Amino acid sequence: MQNVLSVIEEIIPDIMYTLQNRYHILRNVFLLGPVGRRVLADRMGVTERVLRTESEGLKKQGLIKTSKIGMELTEKGETVYHQLDQLMGQLLGMKEKEKQLASYLEIEHCVIVSGDVDEQVKLREEIGHATLETLDFLLPEGNNIIAVMGGATMAEVANQMNETLSKKRELIFVPARGGLGESVDIQANSISALMAQKTGGKNRVLYVPEQVSEETYKPLLQEPGIKKTLKLVEDANCVLYGIGDAMHMAERRGMNDEVLALIETKAAVGEAFGEFYNQSGDVVYKIPRIGMQSKDLAHIASVIAVAGGKSKAKAIEAHMKKAPRHTWLITDEGAANEILTGITL
Repeated sequence: MQNVLSVIEEIIPDIMYTLQNRYHILRNVFLLGPVGRRVLADRMGVTERVLRTESEGLKKQGLIKTSKIGMELTEKGETVYHQLDQLMGQLLGMKEKEKQLASYLEIEHCVIVSGDVDEQVKLREEIGHATLETLDFLLPEGNNIIAVMGGATMAEVANQMNETLSKKRELIFVPARGGLGESVDIQANSISALMAQKTGGKNRVLYVPEQVSEETYKPLLQEPGIKKTLKLVEDANCVLYGIGDAMHMAERRGMNDEVLALIETKAAVGEAFGEFYNQSGDVVYKIPRIGMQSKDLAHIASVIAVAGGKSKAKAIEAHMKKAPRHTWLITDEGAANEILTGITL
């Protein structure tokens, strides 16, 4: 692709300049829209006159629409933006950074989305879109069972799902864990159901609390409905999960002061699958739980971890020290740059 563009640039010298300008406009309108011309010009560091010229061209192409509240991407504009984002990632060296990060973390592959979700929450949409494309690449034709964890990131992944994923595939989505007693829309059951709805797949529920006593745990495993869903989780050929900051996840789960103090004393930096681990990837505290365990990942064909933001860099790096080698990580530049800072590859 780079060679082709180099040849074209010999004929049309300004092509890369124009392409990058229009890409940056589309990207900023996607992230900020609806946005006024003055605000956008300030954000991009260009004059309103330059922005007006370029944006009018994009409007004539049906990529941008304007109203009293500002500019937004059209449906066609969003599609073109996501396609262009992949192309620009290749041209601007993102693919090389993905290889560097995967090599450093010793996992199969990394997908890096431009930007930092800590600074721009709407980047979650791009991370969700990248996850959908990864699923489309990894999942085989035919029957697939996808085990899904909860969390805000997974909820956005679900929002980006569509029926293209079901082409030549039969999809069953199952929650990989019970409920947290938190906001319903970020529980695994809800996310699994939304993914099934968006893709035209099927869904199974797991109506049990995530944290239960041993006395409650054993009889629950014998319930026919729970047993059936857990068998699907066991047979899953793909798992989608997020990686959280240790203290944030502990507080979100409503843990008592004693446990919070333990997690802090043991220097936990991250959490996944109910396990709190330190910078070396060693588990320092584990929640008794119903559902998938981290040790199960080794036997699952497609393991996809999704987490972004500079604030999660330590959690991601630590988790990957014990993750299976065939793991795929979907992240952003904020996390990737922080992990790779000072690393010589």
